[in-house]
Amino acid sequence: MVPGQSTEDQQSQTMRAGEDEESRRGSSRPQLPAATGCGTFTFLSSAIAAVSGLLMGYELGLISGALLQMSSVLTLSCKEQEVIVSSLLFGALFASLTGGFLIDRFGRRLAIIIASSLLVVGSLILLPYESYEILIVGRIAIGISISLSSIATCVYIAEIAPQHRRGLLVSLNELMIVIGILFAYISNYAFASVSHGWKYMFGLVIPLGALQAIAMYFLPPSPRFLVMKNNDEEARKVLERLREASDATKELTVIKSSLKDEHQYSFLDLFRSKNNMRARMLVGLTLVFFVQTTGQPNILFYASTVLKSVGFQTDEAASLASTGVGVVKVVSTVPATFFVDQVGSKTFLCIGSSVMAVSLVTMGLVNHNIHVNFTKVCRSQSPEDFFLQRPGNFTVTNGSLKDLFASMASTERLSFDVQSPDVARTGELNGTALAGGKSTTGSHMESGEVPVVLKWLSLASLLVYVAAFSIGLGPMSWLVLSEIFPVGIRGRAMALTSSMNWGINLLISLTFLTVTEREK
Repeated sequence: MVPGQSTEDQQSQTMRAGEDEESRRGSSRPQLPAATGCGTFTFLSSAIAAVSGLLMGYELGLISGALLQMSSVLTLSCKEQEVIVSSLLFGALFASLTGGFLIDRFGRRLAIIIASSLLVVGSLILLPYESYEILIVGRIAIGISISLSSIATCVYIAEIAPQHRRGLLVSLNELMIVIGILFAYISNYAFASVSHGWKYMFGLVIPLGALQAIAMYFLPPSPRFLVMKNNDEEARKVLERLREASDATKELTVIKSSLKDEHQYSFLDLFRSKNNMRARMLVGLTLVFFVQTTGQPNILFYASTVLKSVGFQTDEAASLASTGVGVVKVVSTVPATFFVDQVGSKTFLCIGSSVMAVSLVTMGLVNHNIHVNFTKVCRSQSPEDFFLQRPGNFTVTNGSLKDLFASMASTERLSFDVQSPDVARTGELNGTALAGGKSTTGSHMESGEVPVVLKWLSLASLLVYVAAFSIGLGPMSWLVLSEIFPVGIRGRAMALTSSMNWGINLLISLTFLTVTEREK
């Protein structure tokens, strides 16, 4: 977002230009009729498959708010928080390396069913336990699920959709991804003040994942997959049902002809000068590199943490502000999806990248002036802070509670003395505040509150950045990638760039808090 989306956008454009290459190369190949039918059953099948995009977006955005609660309950260090975030990406990277083989071996429909079932299992693993190790296992399972489903869903939709509706139906999956991210941020806010609310956040997807797995069982396999398995007669029947036509022979001929192209290339051809393939691969890898290194993973996974560090001091305030990120992503994705054919992907890329640069510079200057301290944000939510902040619990003036937490802080301070002077000073400040009946949970309590203007300017620049990404590098990079490679090798090229996308995303998310801590 995802995929990035970033991870959340990465697979949604894979098959959009599925037949463009053939139409440009001439009429030597059988062509589809100009208006192949697209019945209700095709739209229904695409919508059910696109639920995978909703689940993917939800899981990618969920950790932003859940991390605030989990770090309090489990007293997670910065590195442990990074590992929990990145465990999903590790599973996604593994699935991206093997997913292509799985969907070709077992089929697109079955791969979606397996992915949805694995999502349910991974979510169920997270609910009964409050364990750091269990969280990692469950998140890895969910990562495998969303990566496998993102590949299988886009391929499935592209292969059941008629040529003239392919772009629209594949874009449906992209739209569902950003809607899923929005729902995740709304969920983060709704359960921010609920005891063990992060378990409710993870559990919400279980019914939807189970329903999708059941519904996919009743949908037909992809016609292209059936042809790959030499089941031409069944493929023809599926095409006739999807197109609501009595004869699908011409489209079946086109599918069989396109499959022959796949045997003209090998994987190593991606790195050879044949058909300028090496230069195309360099362009593709460069685009993927910039998609991730411009900071989108940090915003997607650490939105609430970043916002909390610039003045939104409670979990509820940070989660509510991050909901604006989800709204902006949805609103910005709509014009990018529907006007790309008129405006052009290159124009969107240039405009989006320019606006991103301005907004990032603004955000950096603002955060520099308010002295963001990620070290304290990473460690501010200790168990005593969590209970003291929750409405209806003990108040800070409760003498026994103060004495208990003051002694805990004192013990913690002694252990910190062995580690570093900076951390020890943090422990002393916390212990002093608790003994005096005050809370130093926020990052800026020593020097006063963050100025309101700077706080909201920081949020505004963040939202502008997200909007610019959502119309530029996010969707357009993957549209360009789907167009620059010949159809015969496009799948392998997209698999390689997708793996690099997940890999860079993993590296950034695994080091974000550590890097910012050292910078401070």
